Amino acid sequence: MSVFSGNGFSFNLGERTYIMGILNYTPDSFSDGGEYFDVRAAVERATLMETCGADIIDIGACSTAPGRAKADEQEELRRISELLPSVVSAVSVPVSIDTYRPNIAKYALGCGAKIVNDESGVFSEDMARIVKKADAGWIYMHTGGTNSDEVSEYDNGIICAVKSSFLDFIERAEKFGIDRSRLCMDMGIGFGKTIENNIELIKSVKDIKVENVALLTGLSRKRVIGYITGESDYKNREAGTIVANTVAIAGGTDVIRIHDVKSAVSAARAADKLIRRS
Repeated sequence: MSVFSGNGFSFNLGERTYIMGILNYTPDSFSDGGEYFDVRAAVERATLMETCGADIIDIGACSTAPGRAKADEQEELRRISELLPSVVSAVSVPVSIDTYRPNIAKYALGCGAKIVNDESGVFSEDMARIVKKADAGWIYMHTGGTNSDEVSEYDNGIICAVKSSFLDFIERAEKFGIDRSRLCMDMGIGFGKTIENNIELIKSVKDIKVENVALLTGLSRKRVIGYITGESDYKNREAGTIVANTVAIAGGTDVIRIHDVKSAVSAARAADKLIRRS
């Protein structure tokens, strides 16, 4: 049985879809910035997501949304140190830290986080050492070498580019001594890609997924959902998000990263019953 696992958690792949609940502890994230930028509100949100069925709580303290200036490392650390210990104490599911900075990841893993959700788009030996020492899970996101404001060119097509980057990252991690069971790949919807690229990726999950390695799809409320549905209001993109995630589940994704946990859990359960063999 293939797994995505680390110190304190293990998810069997192929049995069902796992839900990663998004907790943005920021004033400026693209769809919920400021809503939980208070320790009490954020902890309550984390516990509610767990109650609703989240398998992972993903905490981010530095927005990567289009047009946003990134918080510096000192500010990101201040936010994380303010919130993370309380969330780890309040929930029983694993907590992931959404960061590209090795020092932030090191602090978070030392405080009880179990997964690094690394949106850097590169293999960093500094991050690899931290992940390996903590026996943590490591999520790699394809970015095309750019941020969410820029678009890359893919001479051999977006599917080939993403799949090749996954294979390269896995090879480098294994050579570093990190087993593929510790790894999870993310297509990076909205990062360095056109709308057409994003749609092609969502429709082609089966061609991107690497055997025996977890795959995460993160498209909750993003611009591509607004384009598909014609819905400009971020908060009204729940239905479109559910449909797109269902397509990704049909393709074989293992984890969906989501804002609206309760509806996502119900939709994923239905999709699993209809799509998965188990």
